[in-house]
Amino acid sequence: MASDIIRPKLVYADSAGNIYDDPDLEMLVRNGRELMPPRPGDWIPLPPESEFFLLPGRRAVGFDPETGEVETVDGLAVAAFVCPGYTLTGLAAFVREAAAPVLPLFAYGALGFLGDRFYVCAKHVDRDARQVFRGISSQKIHDGAGALLKRFPDNRLIRHLSSCALKYCCPAARNLALGRFEAPLPTSTSCNASCIGCISLQSPDSGFPSTQNRITFTPTPTEILEVMRAHAEREKRPVFSFGQGCEGEPLTQSAVIGETVAAYRAGGGKGTVNVNTNGSMPDRLGALARAGLDSVRVSLNSARANAYEAYYRPKGYGFGDVAAFAVAAKDAGLFVSLNYLYHPGLSDTEDEIEALIRLVTDCQADLIQMRNLNIDPDLYLNVLEKAGVPAQATMGFANFTKRLRKNCPWTTFGYFNPYLEPLV
Repeated sequence: MASDIIRPKLVYADSAGNIYDDPDLEMLVRNGRELMPPRPGDWIPLPPESEFFLLPGRRAVGFDPETGEVETVDGLAVAAFVCPGYTLTGLAAFVREAAAPVLPLFAYGALGFLGDRFYVCAKHVDRDARQVFRGISSQKIHDGAGALLKRFPDNRLIRHLSSCALKYCCPAARNLALGRFEAPLPTSTSCNASCIGCISLQSPDSGFPSTQNRITFTPTPTEILEVMRAHAEREKRPVFSFGQGCEGEPLTQSAVIGETVAAYRAGGGKGTVNVNTNGSMPDRLGALARAGLDSVRVSLNSARANAYEAYYRPKGYGFGDVAAFAVAAKDAGLFVSLNYLYHPGLSDTEDEIEALIRLVTDCQADLIQMRNLNIDPDLYLNVLEKAGVPAQATMGFANFTKRLRKNCPWTTFGYFNPYLEPLV
């Protein structure tokens, strides 16, 4: 069946890692377990600073517009990991071989090629240049980290974050070294959840490694204050965030955070102080708000209890506590963001969006940060299917956001924790 619609061509790779485009087959995307052509307007030129991933044990598949058939090729499937500020709207399509390894903890965007450039299924949701490093030399980041180490030679948190910047190329830690935007403040060695896709701690039998090392100590309020004050000296609109990828749940160290924030504010400290959290401990929120907290970002993969708890595997709390935390944060006068980990084919279903609209309405969320869940899509599907989450037709990212805007017009979409202008 011929078609006049022009779509990017299938991309695949050989065993040596060379990437090719197929002149006859068009790209497909994966939504849940369904393979389909990308929706109109769903693909954009691959943004700068994105990366290519080869998917071992997975053969590339494409669509033949002449026959209307899906065809599998001999080459490896190729995916794109888009740079921050973008949300993937379709995942890489592939046929998984029996012995294929579990994929590392990244998000795997559908990639195609047309004319002289690559395309990816994604949307630009936040134009903040916070994690754009084009034109910034690695030497400048190295020098910035070195200067902090020299100034605070005994500060364990600065040593840890310098390693994050130089070894793991963590964008937040690199920004701290550069003295700009948002400063990360990891504090917690432990967590009260055991997320399937935890990026800082994985058991040996998980089949895949964590992508970064979890902090091994709890910094003192003095150590944290030194980081905050040094950052505020260089950044006029500083954002400080507890709760990073290299730690557990920050609310488990709420006493340390509260003492630190209160001391920072008592000393005239300015800027936005935020906690990125799983929202598991509503009872600890009041003390943090009184100490001078400005905002919270509550992370969730789903607004449905069964899907949430299957992925987070919470210990001593449930999804009801998360919803209560978001409501309590708004009642306390805090800026409330939902860090919604969007997964094409599972997030954009009728049951999910109805549940999300209820949650956003109940807590009057100010912002929905549209990030992607970093996980092997087959692993994630298996987890949710075992939890009884039904497969449903998908509406696509554009319709998903349109429904949210219509039902929750007060909220906005983005990617980063915003700087909040002082009220006085």
